[in-house]
Amino acid sequence: MNIAAIQQALREFADERDWEQFHSPKNLAIALSVEAAELLERFLWLKDEESRRLSEKQEDYSAVREEIADVLIYLLRLADQLNIDLEAAVDEKMRKNAEKYPVELAKGNAVKYNRRQR
Repeated sequence: MNIAAIQQALREFADERDWEQFHSPKNLAIALSVEAAELLERFLWLKDEESRRLSEKQEDYSAVREEIADVLIYLLRLADQLNIDLEAAVDEKMRKNAEKYPVELAKGNAVKYNRRQR
C-alpha cells in the first residue's frame, strides 16, 4: 500500500469538490469515529463464530469491506491534515506495545497490561 499516493488521491478528491474547508482535524476525527461505529454496527449481535465467517455472506461482507474502507479513508485524511507519518507512527507504537506486552506475560492472556500481576 502506497500511503502517500492514496493520501494524494484523497487530497485531490477533496480539493475537486471544495471539501478541504470541511476537513479540519476535528471534523475528520469525528467522521472517523462515526464510520468506526458504522463498522461496529455490522457486527452487532453476531456470535463470535458468525463474525469469523462473515465472508460467507456476500452482502454483509461487502458492507463491512466498504465500512473498513471508509474508516481507512478518514484515518488517512486525518493523518495527512496533521502531517503524521503513519508508517513511523505505527513502527513507534509497535515498539511501545512490545515493551508493554512482553511475550512471556501477554501470550494467550487478554488481561490489560496495567491490571495483571507480575
